[in-house]
Amino acid sequence: MRVESRPDDVPPAAALPRRLADVLRPELASLADEIVDEIRATIPEYARPLNGPYGKSIRAGVQYAIGLFVDQIADPGSSTYQCHDVHRKLGQNEMREGRSLDALQAAHRVGARVAWRRIMRVGKQNGLSSLVMSQLADSVFVFMDELAAVALDGYLEAKACIAGALETWRRRLLTLILEDPPAPPRAIAELAQLTGWAVPDEATPVAVQVLPGAGHNQRHPILDPDVLAELDGVEPHLLVPGTMTGARLAGIRAALPDSRFAVGPYVPISAVADSLRWARRALALAEEGAIAAGQVVPCDDHLATVLMHSDGRLVDQLGRRLFAPLDGLTARQRERMLETLRAWLAAQGSVPDVATSLKVHPQTVRYRMRQLETAFGGRLDDPDARFEMELVLRAGRPPTATNGNGSHQDRVASLLPVPRSGGREPATSRPT
Repeated sequence: MRVESRPDDVPPAAALPRRLADVLRPELASLADEIVDEIRATIPEYARPLNGPYGKSIRAGVQYAIGLFVDQIADPGSSTYQCHDVHRKLGQNEMREGRSLDALQAAHRVGARVAWRRIMRVGKQNGLSSLVMSQLADSVFVFMDELAAVALDGYLEAKACIAGALETWRRRLLTLILEDPPAPPRAIAELAQLTGWAVPDEATPVAVQVLPGAGHNQRHPILDPDVLAELDGVEPHLLVPGTMTGARLAGIRAALPDSRFAVGPYVPISAVADSLRWARRALALAEEGAIAAGQVVPCDDHLATVLMHSDGRLVDQLGRRLFAPLDGLTARQRERMLETLRAWLAAQGSVPDVATSLKVHPQTVRYRMRQLETAFGGRLDDPDARFEMELVLRAGRPPTATNGNGSHQDRVASLLPVPRSGGREPATSRPT
């Protein structure tokens, strides 16, 4: 904030008759006491004992202010640095003491009013002309406005520093909560106390993804004050105390309108790291198309899908082992067999339902199932084997052939039932 220039028709203190300095200087000590007493009496925030550093800073601010004003009358070249430095620090201290900006500005108005009241009395006693008194009044109030602006600069500087430090501490707190293995509860509690954040028993993490083409990421959105946020990293995320209510979610969507969110499960604070990991996985699956991709992805609704996709390489390995009996088939034959097997597992062995799902003749289904039974033997009657097969097929990863006949680009998504033209298997290979 810059101090505004003095209006052209208001003379600076240095332009006043220099003899005024000799008239006013004897009044400085008692005037400083009167100003301090008036501030304490009229502004409740300052009605406290003035012992110690706090009282010294208040008195120093008043004394430097009225002393500088008189010095500038006596010597136009008087430096303002020390007085301005004192008032800037005074503004910083007021912020740290927790007083409002209104209280600080009110204190300067009281100081100007008391100073002018004393000057009027001294001026009359010394026979100052009305013109000089008018110029003196204008100079006093302009001077005090300048000091108020300097103190305001200090206040805002301190506020910015504290806000920056507080944000840094809150981000550190969020990092601490998400440590794996979990950080000691005492460490979290101590940092939470420093930031003024009440540690909840349970919380809900939110994974955030900026949508493509949305423009620049909104790094400083207006969120509820108890929501911890880290939006500058590679994987932005939030932590909401308690459950995710509709009002909470609406506020987050309004604050970050160009983002997609995956809301993790509501868990104890010690398990938040796991919940956020699941939410991030759900967000990735939504981007891949394995999960319906709205602006909000409720992870609780897709836990099974997240689980099936939690280790893709392991699913691949399981698929290669389970479906090795189909390695001798061509890619197209393999696709048909897996398509039929998936439909058969979903229909719990009902041939008519499988035929309806695949839009083929029931005899075609029976033929294919004979081939699968030949390939897999009794494993199709084993509940554990059937479960593993369905898990791999539902995971959306292509169970590739170990001998290279199967294409690594085939997706199980392509094995899902799709409308067919009604064509049948070759008559030469269909049992009678």
